[in-house]
Amino acid sequence: MQSRANQSLCQISLITAALTGNYREERLFCVRQNFTAYQFHLQQIAECDAEIEALLNLLAAQQPPPAAALPVPRAKTKKHAPAFDIRTPLHVLTGGADLSQIHSIGPQAALQLVAEIGTDMSRWPTEHHFASWTTLAPNNKISGGRLLSSRTPASANRAATILRRCAMSLARTSTALGAFYRRLAARVGKAKAITATARKLAVLVYRVLSGDLIYNDPGATAYHQLNRARELKSLRKRAKLLGFELVDRSSGEVLLNPVS
Repeated sequence: MQSRANQSLCQISLITAALTGNYREERLFCVRQNFTAYQFHLQQIAECDAEIEALLNLLAAQQPPPAAALPVPRAKTKKHAPAFDIRTPLHVLTGGADLSQIHSIGPQAALQLVAEIGTDMSRWPTEHHFASWTTLAPNNKISGGRLLSSRTPASANRAATILRRCAMSLARTSTALGAFYRRLAARVGKAKAITATARKLAVLVYRVLSGDLIYNDPGATAYHQLNRARELKSLRKRAKLLGFELVDRSSGEVLLNPVS
């Protein structure tokens, strides 16, 4: 106890010494102004959070309780997340769907998406229509049977902005979505990879809100294995067309062509 008390006194004396100086009055005034502005903005954020919480609970109270139980949170609450519970009322509003189970989409991003697109996915006939509405799908321009351009159109769609922001956070994750992003980024660049990953997230969001999917990440290893199987299938088809066969160099076995 004595040593801890001495350490605390030493730390206090160091902090006091660090803060002691010949400060100019105008700079101290600026510090006071900035600190007051900081406290004001914190108060404004707290009031906004309280209003959002009240409206969210009001909307949830008008809906029947979902049949499915609320899943366990996928990740810890982030430092700057709202102080109130988002997942529980949002789980009721979406009829038992939980968008926050999708990697990179936390409770706050899920709330933002629902605020932009709603919960009724029947407005879009298919997931492809929904991806096109978000402007994340390629805008193919074809003339004479040739693809002239497939660039995504410029848009101020707020749902697309949210999904792109979520896609950017997947870069270093050991998930299937992260592996998908890294594979594309190495081949076509980060900007296009972000858009393609955001489109994949849009499809997952559509399926989850439609009730067709309960998302469960297979992991990066499973994604790489699936991608390798697809590439081998494509190579076998090409080899067959050219009159060749693929041979496993480690075993010497011929990789049979897939059944068409």
